[in-house]
Amino acid sequence: MAAKKVKASAEKEMSFLDHLEELRWHLVRATMSVMILAVVAFIFKDFIFDGILFAPKRADFPTYRFLCKSARLIGFDSFCFTELPFRVQSRTMSGQFSAHIWTSITAGFIVAFPYVIYEFWKFISPGLHATERRNAKGFILAGSLLFFSGVLFGYYVITPLSINFLGTYQVSDQVFNDFDLSSYIGLVRACALSAGLIFQLPIVIYFLTKIGVVTPEILRKYRKFALIIVLVISAIITPPDIASQVIVSIPVLILYEISIFISGRILKKQKQKQNTTS
Repeated sequence: MAAKKVKASAEKEMSFLDHLEELRWHLVRATMSVMILAVVAFIFKDFIFDGILFAPKRADFPTYRFLCKSARLIGFDSFCFTELPFRVQSRTMSGQFSAHIWTSITAGFIVAFPYVIYEFWKFISPGLHATERRNAKGFILAGSLLFFSGVLFGYYVITPLSINFLGTYQVSDQVFNDFDLSSYIGLVRACALSAGLIFQLPIVIYFLTKIGVVTPEILRKYRKFALIIVLVISAIITPPDIASQVIVSIPVLILYEISIFISGRILKKQKQKQNTTS
């Protein structure tokens, strides 16, 4: 008991520079975890590039097979093809090496994400009450699951829709699509990471509610504006067709409704705690 009091008093006595030093070491450890896993990803180049990155440009990609079967059920041949009419090439001397480096770092960040948010949690947790720390421990698991779900959604839904649309789009038969390696990988990376970060919406709303920035009433009041923002984001990260935007918008709108529920639960618990103490 005495040791806990000493620890608590030491945390309270930390100066601003001490907090900066503490933050620095959390960032160092998080960065090191990303870099270590990036080295592992760098070694497994064939699996990362041939097995993951270039898979959405092949006709046997699971999303294309599913969409092809679904389209044939209603009498269409959409997404049924043997090969996408474009090639990926590197036009600079360092293009392939740079793509290898940055892809490895991205893969390291994705895999290390649970540890990264764990370090973030370790930094902010001393500023929370004991009950808040106990109640919020699940945020690491929840945040990780949401992030990985978003990355998978971006990879299996947004990426193939984008590649299929942009890879087959032609203004004239005189123009053949030869995409640069950095452009192709940038599209896959943006689709996966942006979806992973968007899926963090419930976590963001959780903390904004805890500090009193948002309430369920505010979220319900601006639901229409949120819908417009979601559609705009969907238009940015997907090809410019209505079907793709709707497919991307649905899970984000579901997450928004879940965020309203989470915000309401937090406020309800805070009111119950106030009534108990008063």
